[in-house]
Amino acid sequence: MPKQKTKRAAAKRFKVTATGKLKRNKAYRRHILTKKTRKLKRGLRKPAMVDASNVKNMKKVLPYL
Repeated sequence: MPKQKTKRAAAKRFKVTATGKLKRNKAYRRHILTKKTRKLKRGLRKPAMVDASNVKNMKKVLPYL
């Protein structure tokens, strides 16, 4: 069977934690920031974990992570 290919776009966006969870950055932090509150922008800085419902698909996209 041939090797599986990693989706490079996904590989740049997700990292694996020591416990095996997938870490991602939050959206809505690129532009139109003047109308967003300080508190909201501060919360968007912190990374989040990929939801359990999406993990199966992510493992297909990133077979070697």
